[in-house]
Amino acid sequence: MTTSTHSSFIIVGVTTSGKRFRPSDWAERLCGVLSAFGAEKRMRYSPYVGPRNHKGEKAVFVDGRLYEIEPMAYRFVLHFAQDNDLQLIQDAPAAVPA
Repeated sequence: MTTSTHSSFIIVGVTTSGKRFRPSDWAERLCGVLSAFGAEKRMRYSPYVGPRNHKGEKAVFVDGRLYEIEPMAYRFVLHFAQDNDLQLIQDAPAAVPA
């Protein structure tokens, strides 16, 4: 089993200046970009990126193992947070919802 050298992180839907990020469904939209349709013809979020709440705020949990599978996707979500000045929690547990 290999371990990722890239850390897991959480993108919190609050800017670094404390403003709530809009639109309100931003986390689902971001995770939807990395989702796929399964055999049952339903959208499934990636097992490495998932919407969730963090301390009452919308958030996206990103598992660092995503980098091993798709480095461009890992960088995409990281840059999304940076470009939108969102709070980033580095070295977070890889707690992506199933």
